[in-house]
Amino acid sequence: MSCYYIIGIRLNHRTANAAKLQEALTAHGCNIKMRVGMHETSDDFCADDGVIMLQACGDREAIDQMIADFSAVEGVTAKLIDLN
Repeated sequence: MSCYYIIGIRLNHRTANAAKLQEALTAHGCNIKMRVGMHETSDDFCADDGVIMLQACGDREAIDQMIADFSAVEGVTAKLIDLN
């Protein structure tokens, strides 16, 4: 099993679409080694879009399925960096 995959996810309309993306992330939880989420925030502002970076493990077929499942969620763009 290779863990040299990085998946970048952009989530638009975070408040409306986060729950469905979380379902997809949970479904692939055993293939996610690291997860970092970022969105702009301050005392008087919280962005409605965000970026998530994943380090994913598995064979290429499993990784491609993750990308497809994430991309199927409305407002989500998922891209793969293969460092193998």
